[in-house]
Amino acid sequence: MRNFIFISPNFPTNYYKFCLELKKNGFNVLGIGDCPYENLAPEVKENLAEYYRVYSLKNYEEVYRAAAYFAFKYGRIDFIESNNEYWLELDARLRTDFNVCTGFKSEDMPKVKCKSRMKEFYKKAGVVTARYCLVTSEEACREFIATVGYPVIVKPDNGVGANDTYKLSSDEELREFLNTKPPVQYIMEEFVQAEVNSYDAIINSRGEPVFETGNVTPLSIMDIVNTNGNSIYYIVNELAPDVRDAGRRTVKAFGVKSRFVHFEFFRLTADQFLGKKGDVIALEVNMRPCGGFTPDMMNYANSTDVYKIWADMIAYDSTLVTTGERFFCAYAGRRDGKPFRYSDEQLAHIYAANIKEIGRIPDALAAAMGNTYFLANFKTREEMNAFYKDALLTCEI
Repeated sequence: MRNFIFISPNFPTNYYKFCLELKKNGFNVLGIGDCPYENLAPEVKENLAEYYRVYSLKNYEEVYRAAAYFAFKYGRIDFIESNNEYWLELDARLRTDFNVCTGFKSEDMPKVKCKSRMKEFYKKAGVVTARYCLVTSEEACREFIATVGYPVIVKPDNGVGANDTYKLSSDEELREFLNTKPPVQYIMEEFVQAEVNSYDAIINSRGEPVFETGNVTPLSIMDIVNTNGNSIYYIVNELAPDVRDAGRRTVKAFGVKSRFVHFEFFRLTADQFLGKKGDVIALEVNMRPCGGFTPDMMNYANSTDVYKIWADMIAYDSTLVTTGERFFCAYAGRRDGKPFRYSDEQLAHIYAANIKEIGRIPDALAAAMGNTYFLANFKTREEMNAFYKDALLTCEI
C-alpha cells in the first residue's frame, strides 16, 4: 500500500474530498495539521489512516518529526502534498529531506514561487510578460517608471494571492509605499489593462493534461482586497483555444508533472505596449488548484469530478472519469454589511433552479473572496450576467 502525506487536510474545508478519493484508490492517507484532532470534521477523520497534530505548521522541526514518525510506522512515503499555495515550500522541503521524487523539491521553488523568476520560464514558453524591476531603491523604481509610466503595480516577489499588492499612481504614492513597505523583496510591474483568464489543469507524470478548464475574473482581485469589495468570477463552459495553447506551453516550460495547476493570464482589454486588445499575456503560475471552492465549481461546470480525476492521476497516471454537459459556473462572493437589494434568502429563491451551493467563506480566504458565497450554473453568458447584476445590486442609502 502506498503512503500519501497530506498537509493540512482540513483546510479548505472541501479538501477532504482529495483524501476521500485517494483512500478509494488504495492509499494510506496520512494527515499532518495544526488543528486538534477532536476539532476535525468527521469527513476528514474518516478518510485519514492517521493524523499527527503539530502546534504550528510553520515550525519545520515539528512537521519533520511528524513525517519521520509516519515513515517509521508505515514505510516509504510516496507522495507529500497540500494542494495549497501557502504550504508549497513546506511540501518541497519535506520531499527533499525524505527523498520523495513525485513533486517539486526545494531547488525548484524559486521558479514557481518568485514572480521575477517565473518570467524567464514564460519566455521559454513563448508567452509575453509585463515589464518589471525589483524594488531595490527609489532610484531604480523611478528609472523603471520613467520607461513604463504610471500607474505601476507593486507586490511581494514571493507572495500568496493579491495580499500586499498595490497600484501606485504618483510620486507621492511611491514615496509612501517605499517608506512603509514590509521588509521583503517586492517586484514592480507595468500596469496592464486586462481581465484575468486562467488555465486550470490536472497534469500527469509525463507532463500531459488529463483534465483542462479555466476561469475568468472580470474584477481585479487586488482591488477587491484593498477596497473590501464583492468578488465574482466564473468557470468557462469551454476553454478558449489561445488560453489552452498558452497553458500547455507553460506546463512544458516549467516542467510540470503530477500536479493540479492554476495558471493566470491577462487578456488585454485595450491596445497597449504589450499587445493588442484580446491578446493573452502571462501573469503568474500557481502550482496547486485554484483556491477555495473552485474545484467544486469545475465539477458543476463540467459535470465531472476533479477530486477523483486528480486522485486517479496520482494512482494510475490517467483517469476514466469523463465530462458531461457544460455550463458557466458563476461565483458571487458578497461582503458582509453591504445593503444588497436582495437578501441572501431572496437571491436563493429567485435563482433556485440554478444555485448549486450557498455557504460562508473561511476568514482566511474572505479578503479576496467575500463572506457569503453563491455557486450557480447557467447555460448562457446572458443568464449569468443577469445573476451577477441581481447578486451585487445594492439599495440607495
